[in-house]
Amino acid sequence: MSGRGRLALCAAMATLCAACALLPLVQPFDWLVPAAILLAVVSGAGALMRRVPLARPLTIAAQALLAVLLLTVCFVHDRAVLGLLPGPDAVTEFARLVHEGVRDAGRYATPAPATPGIRLLLVAGVLLIGLVVDALAATYRSAAPAGLPLLALYSVAAGLSQGGAGWLWFLVAAAGYLMLLLAEGRDRLSQWGRVFGGTGPARPGGFGSAGGAPPPVRTGRRIGALALGIALVVPAALPSLGGGLIGPPGDGRGPGGGGGTISAVNPLVSLQNSLNQPEDKEVLNYRTTTGDTSDLYLRIVALDRFDGAAWRPSERTVTDVPDRLPGPPGLSAEVPTTTVNTSVSTADWYAQNWLPLPYPASRVDIAGRWRFEPAGRTLVGDRGQTTRGVQYQVESLQVRPTAKQLAAAPRPPARLVREYTKVPASLPSVVHRTALAVTRGAHTAYDKAVDLQDWFSLNGGFTYNTQVNAGSGSEAIARFLKDREGFCVHFSFSMAAMARTLGIPARVAVGFTPGTPQSDGTTSVSLKDAHAWPELYFQGIGWTRFEPTPSRGSVPDYTYRDHGSAGADPTDPAPRPAPSAEAPHAPSTAPSCAPGEGRQGSGTSCAAAPARPGAGPTAGGPALWPVLAIGLAALLVALLLCVPLLWRLRIRSRWLAGGDAATDPLPAWQELLDTAWDFGILPDESLTPRRAAARIIRIGELQGEAAEAARRMAAAVEQTLYAPQPHPVSGLTTDVQRVHAGLHTAATRALRLRARLAPRSAARLVQACSARWTAFATRCRTSAPVTAARRAASALRPGRQRA
Repeated sequence: MSGRGRLALCAAMATLCAACALLPLVQPFDWLVPAAILLAVVSGAGALMRRVPLARPLTIAAQALLAVLLLTVCFVHDRAVLGLLPGPDAVTEFARLVHEGVRDAGRYATPAPATPGIRLLLVAGVLLIGLVVDALAATYRSAAPAGLPLLALYSVAAGLSQGGAGWLWFLVAAAGYLMLLLAEGRDRLSQWGRVFGGTGPARPGGFGSAGGAPPPVRTGRRIGALALGIALVVPAALPSLGGGLIGPPGDGRGPGGGGGTISAVNPLVSLQNSLNQPEDKEVLNYRTTTGDTSDLYLRIVALDRFDGAAWRPSERTVTDVPDRLPGPPGLSAEVPTTTVNTSVSTADWYAQNWLPLPYPASRVDIAGRWRFEPAGRTLVGDRGQTTRGVQYQVESLQVRPTAKQLAAAPRPPARLVREYTKVPASLPSVVHRTALAVTRGAHTAYDKAVDLQDWFSLNGGFTYNTQVNAGSGSEAIARFLKDREGFCVHFSFSMAAMARTLGIPARVAVGFTPGTPQSDGTTSVSLKDAHAWPELYFQGIGWTRFEPTPSRGSVPDYTYRDHGSAGADPTDPAPRPAPSAEAPHAPSTAPSCAPGEGRQGSGTSCAAAPARPGAGPTAGGPALWPVLAIGLAALLVALLLCVPLLWRLRIRSRWLAGGDAATDPLPAWQELLDTAWDFGILPDESLTPRRAAARIIRIGELQGEAAEAARRMAAAVEQTLYAPQPHPVSGLTTDVQRVHAGLHTAATRALRLRARLAPRSAARLVQACSARWTAFATRCRTSAPVTAARRAASALRPGRQRA
């Protein structure tokens, strides 16, 4: 196999290795088969066209055209002209599939189903990256810049995967890139001829035998393996480097000990996607000792930091999981509680860093690497531990405060109030004004909390809709208060923010509603039970759940006002219905309606809620199109920055072709002048070759062999230009390389980098483009008269006259 054929093969393999990082995002992953086939056809066509040979831009253009035809045959052949050519109908169908793919990528949580639109985006993306890698590595023979598109492809997968793309896919992608670099190194080495390695005797299987590898190749393999090993081992050994592209966020702690911190990723990125899944998959099921599961919310994590852009969990200290968890903060012995035991089993596909637990848990019996975060009372996986297929036992408390206890709760500690009532300066004033208007006349924190809950769920005219644009920042809250349409994220975030403006400590909890009881005595929790709700703090009771989202979950009993209790407002215009009329203790067979539906009548049936006009695809999850757009934009910028470098490499190889035994030293001399120009020595066309060489030696501070090489080249040029019978000159390539090495040695580090990445002589590229455009325009202007003259002359030929 030729050197370029080997490069083309390795470029295709490197692209497929990087594309493997996309496998966890979509199921089934049979989309990789057509992507590999199309990539092999495009790469093979490029290898054949390079043997013709065609101009490099024409080769790339032909490969791109072939890729378009292949995509047309695979995806829209029924709309194409002759089943192959992309006509207007095929272009329209392509646009529809791309739109559906972008919409589906934003709607579905990972792993998303392989819809036709998503399949097109994946195959076309892999084919595009493969074309760019093939052009850089095989067409221009510069494999190092090919790492940029490969990195862009891997970064898309890492950005969309929960917890990063994983160390295995990083290993596969890195191995593909190293294979490409080794292939390029072998190709460059083969241009120098056969490599011999020492004078020692050959030994079987080693170098010098028929199957041995040259020492440079063995050294390259060792360097690649060592670099890859360092890239994998160092992030694992240094906790501060965790949570990157190749692994899930860690806790900043190695094995052993009891300290460390956790900086968690916001789990809300997939909540809306879970609610909008077309297939309601079971996440977990549990069996519990309580007969009333209406309050058995399975809490994952508490979001207690609001910075104006989003609600996030704070960075907290984590410890080993104790045998008995500490008591919940703020809970006094006067509040009635019931001990509940629950056995939970999670699905094999459900991988989450946080463990779903009833709040407040007292003891957790689970195997694996789990850590305990005391402030949020959550368990988080350590060193890649997830909830995938785990079974565990939880002992928890069912806290049942009364409305009178909540209304009489004293003021919380000042430290807790300072931490949990912080609101960003960017929070629009309409949030605080609305909170004051809704709670006007309320005398206690409890009355204000119930007023806020009733306003969102009953009196405010809000509509539950999971298809609206998500968002968790200040502007999203203000927009929600204006449009009054959203889902649990909007309701919980808005109520928590408004409670904080009123001085009530508040945070947001994320997890699952109690789920649906099954005939075998277990309770099933599915994707559409994903939920977010606000938790407000009351001294003596602790963190207390409220439910402002209409048609979701269950309203706690303690939020039904006791108008005979202290602090109640007898003039409340909208008293709460009696508990027996609204929230029975027995669990409902359908505790929540499907997305886009709301309860009717008594709440036992669901009906479709009015859809928001013009509602687009959801933006609550990691949408694919922004990541693709950013990746492609970064790729285009990187390629644009590489244009001068690639053009300079091409010109150098063309001018030095055959330079070791040439009758014309002028191309090599031109390369020497451009090399000096790259290092800041501007060319002066008025100087003779001898004076130009002296000027380069003086300004470039050349010494020894480099200076002698410049003088020899000047003498060769002069004898070629002025001698009656010029003689062939040898060693021109070596002389140019010596001058380049001398200029490189004498230059500063910044000048070396500039000469390499942004060579000044690339200005000739603009001149060449301008000259070609002028020539093309001239040919266009003269082609019509010439063609007419030829036709007239052809008509006057004797053969024509006889005909």
